[in-house]
Formats: sequence, structure tokens, C-alpha cells
Amino acid sequence: MTSTENKKILEKNFETQQLLLQHPPLITDENKHIVFELGLRNPTVASQSIGYSRWQQQDLPTFVRNNNIDCIAHDNFFSYPNSTKEYLEWHLNFAHEDLFAFYGGALFAQDEMQVAEHPILGCLREAILTDGIDRLTVENGRATPILLTNVERRVAVATDINVGQGRPYGLYGNEFSYAPQNAIKQATRLLSPPTLSNIIAVESPPPELGKYTREQVEFILATAITGFSAATMLTKQQNTNAKTSIHTGYWGCGAYGGNRELMPLLQIIAAHCANVDILHFHTGGDHAGYNAALARLEHLLPLQAKASMADLIKQILAIGYEWGVSDGN
Repeated sequence: MTSTENKKILEKNFETQQLLLQHPPLITDENKHIVFELGLRNPTVASQSIGYSRWQQQDLPTFVRNNNIDCIAHDNFFSYPNSTKEYLEWHLNFAHEDLFAFYGGALFAQDEMQVAEHPILGCLREAILTDGIDRLTVENGRATPILLTNVERRVAVATDINVGQGRPYGLYGNEFSYAPQNAIKQATRLLSPPTLSNIIAVESPPPELGKYTREQVEFILATAITGFSAATMLTKQQNTNAKTSIHTGYWGCGAYGGNRELMPLLQIIAAHCANVDILHFHTGGDHAGYNAALARLEHLLPLQAKASMADLIKQILAIGYEWGVSDGN
């Protein structure tokens, strides 16, 4: 296996005002409408255009080295800090292969929540449908991550449990559609001015039973390496002195039932391969899988060690990681 260079399949800029005026989002859920209406009501435009790029899956590198990147765990979910001159911040979108396909419905999992907080993405979805622009994050079994830059985050939605504000079970996932409208209004906070986010949209393998196969492990690695490497390249294009800071979490471990140790492990390995500077892992309060992944990596690939990717994958498969169960969201 040899490493390939980052290759863009598609690159396009979308004018923010044009998206807002010509491609209104299509919302079918009443609670979701409340969030979008508040977000799109703000007349302040912080970003003139959104960068949209789609990337060809890279081959896996022949070797991987533990580069001692900073891995930082957070108890919360994404809070979307602004980028600085020193760090360009990127956040994963745990995507469906059809980008933002379910944004207007009742579900409020990570993908749909991200779009609701960045409502211009609903407009973007309608624009790419109208214009027939490539929107698949996986095509013919190969990863094609989509990266978006300078996307306005216009609202923040609290999903935690808060009985006093009418969300005794929180708002994440299917709970969002069950909540009273007043609870949705109290949970949604307008951000003025909007902050700006950069997004890496990738899909994990669809749910399976039993042990992970070599093909699945290789696909997860290739997907993450391709998306992370593209973020690193775009970071350097924007500011040669900036560092790449990626925010992720238990990608593919909700509705898809992914393994909560294996998925962090493979993402950390991918971050090393892609020369990411900082990997922020948002655990939502559950550090067990992430901590186990760090310990596993220390055994498989000690600090500054270099290993054959083929041998590393062989050792990972020998552990016998198994698929979990979908959380229904």
C-alpha cells in the first residue's frame, strides 16, 4: 500500500446571500421549524460565502508513526470555538452518504443537530439538489468526504436534561420531536453575531453484526485519513502558520452501533497519518471507550514508534472488535 496525494473531485463556492434568498430550507417537523426560523431570522451575515469541496479516497499509507499529537478529551458535545490565527478549527459531521439528507425531519442526532445550528446548511442542501451538484460522502464503496468552510453557526441548542425547562429526557435524537414547543424555544439560543465553523462530513460503515472485517477497518481508516488530510491541506492554504485542530467524537457509534473503543482508536491513528496537530475528542461524558483507545494505541504504537500499516491492521483485527447495538437515534 502506498499513500496518495489529496485529490479534489469538486470545488465550489456558494454565496451566502444567494443561498438564503433562493434556496429556503424545507422543514417538515414543527419543532425543527422553530430552530430554523430563529436562526434564519438574524439579518447579520458573518460569512460572504461557503467553500464546498469533495475529495477522492486516499490509499492507506505504507507506514504510520506515533507523532505525539495532542489528544484532548472533553466531557461535552461540540461547542464550536472560533478559529484563531494559530488554530483552524474543524468539526466532524457524522454524515449519511447523501449529505444532510434528513435535516428537515424530526430526528435530532449529531448530523441533524449540526445542520439546525448552522441553518444555512439546509439552504445549501436545497441548492445542491437544484443544481445537481455531487453530494455523496461515499460512492461505489469508496469514501468521498465533503469539506465545508466558513459556515455560520447562528443558534445553539441545549440538549441536556433540564426538567425546569421542559426537557426531562433531554432533546437529543428522537426526544427532540417529543418535546413541547416551549421547551424547544427555551433550549434555542441566538448567536449574534454568528460564529464560523469548518466541517468535515464523513460516513462510517453501515451497521453490521459480529466482528469487524478487514475491509471495514480499512474503509474507516481511509475515510478518516482522507477527510483529516483534506482539512490539513485547506488549513495550510488559508494560513501556512496555522495548526489543524479537529473536533470529533464517537463517530458511527450511535444509530450505526459502532464499537466505542475501535472508532476512537482508528480516528487517532488517522490523525497521526494526516499530520493533524490537535485532536479534540468530545465524549459526552463517557470517557471509557476513548481512554481504552488511548491505552490500546500506546501498546500497539508507542510514542515516536513507526509501524507498517498492514501489521497494525493485522494486530487490530486480532483483538476481535465487535459491532455494538444501535441506540435508535
